Amino acid sequence: MFDYRRFALGRITSISMRYMPFAEAASREVPLSRLMRLSLFQVTVGMVLVLLAGTLNRVMIVELGVPATIVSVMIALPLLFAPFRALIGHRSDNLVTALGWRRVPYIYKGTMLQFGGFAIMPFALLVLSGFGEAHDAPRWIGLTAAALAFLLVGAGAHIVQTVGLALATDLVPERDQPSVVGLMYIMLLVGMVISAFIYGALLENYSPLRLIQVVQGSAVVTVLLNGIAMWKQEARNRERAQNPQPRVPFSDAWARLTARSGMVQLLCVIALGTAGFGMADVLLEPFGGQVLQMTVAQTTRLTILLASGTLIGFVLASRVILRGGHPMALAWAGAMVGIPAFAAIIMSGLSGTVPLLLIGTLTAGFGAGLFGHGTLTATMRAAPRDQIGLALGAWGAVQTTAAGVGVAFAGVLRDHISAGSTDSAAPYLPVFAIEIGLLLLASIAALRFLRSGLETGTLKNMTDDAGQRAAAPFPAGPST
Repeated sequence: MFDYRRFALGRITSISMRYMPFAEAASREVPLSRLMRLSLFQVTVGMVLVLLAGTLNRVMIVELGVPATIVSVMIALPLLFAPFRALIGHRSDNLVTALGWRRVPYIYKGTMLQFGGFAIMPFALLVLSGFGEAHDAPRWIGLTAAALAFLLVGAGAHIVQTVGLALATDLVPERDQPSVVGLMYIMLLVGMVISAFIYGALLENYSPLRLIQVVQGSAVVTVLLNGIAMWKQEARNRERAQNPQPRVPFSDAWARLTARSGMVQLLCVIALGTAGFGMADVLLEPFGGQVLQMTVAQTTRLTILLASGTLIGFVLASRVILRGGHPMALAWAGAMVGIPAFAAIIMSGLSGTVPLLLIGTLTAGFGAGLFGHGTLTATMRAAPRDQIGLALGAWGAVQTTAAGVGVAFAGVLRDHISAGSTDSAAPYLPVFAIEIGLLLLASIAALRFLRSGLETGTLKNMTDDAGQRAAAPFPAGPST
């Protein structure tokens, strides 16, 4: 008798594996279900980004009456931890434990920092809102506690993301790393979108008590999802535990990494391009509202377009790299795509054309996706296998710091120009022009990287390391 149920499930499975982005990263040893479960740590990171920079940003300024300057400083506090991502990655590369784990202990520590920040945050919000008996508490206590909560949650997210990505690259061969990286960042976007919808629905009828419940629920969800993500992912290496290698000082490891041909120039390309794409993050929606008279719903679509373009860029970059494309060539292409994208945004402000802004926003997201995937894959491939965590930490430190500095500079420049101008477009157009300049510098640096002698330096390192990684044994699965 024909089994229609088995036939239907088989067809659904084959379709999802064929058309789902980055499904080719799965293998018999590391199935797609395991990779999807591991990617849950990116969902919690996306949740943190939405909660801190979106929900709490708006609530603290509007409902709680906290000055925007103080809120901006609190949101920027996690950036103080960004440079330490390289150190965390290095420590996870060289950690020696009795169980033979390297990555899991740091993911656990990062999760506990996130939970600790979420645990402090409700009491800080109680003081700031003056809810119940908290109205007698000094306001500086609420502000200090809120700043500490933001710092802990942000630092925990940095640790979880850095070490989680290193664990993901440990599990798969070098040839599948681009797909795994793409999958992880797709889940980051998914986590941000889902969290935004959930937070919006839960806080539709705002009250201080409801906000506290949302923060407490976020703490529980973070621990649960990160725990599920870590479960039986990293194989225990008893040989490493029984025969520990001498710990390499961070300064020596950093000198070894940066001594590789082209690594410093690669990090410069990352900084220039990330700042070039990131400066517009906080200005696109205000630009659409003030200059083009778009409604709140219409400006919200700009964020969706930007994320959609980034998603398309990630998918395309993964496909090209898997077919033998060089990641730095994709980074160069991404920067070049961003130049006409921001030129279109400038022209939309000068002509008052909304469709031109929409096209420019989508194209900018596409370029950012190509650039981000290309530079991250290039960084991983340029590093020795025993320094993957350090390399990912370096990429994250440079990328996060450049994005934060770019956003802060864009906001300051916009406010400075708007104070002495009556033209609504005047504060924004110089920022977009500076982004074009930064992307042009990033594309020139990437092109020099590809055409100069570095092509036979770092590219040879990538090829040699790829051969070593392909020959090296990968854990077939977690040991019990």
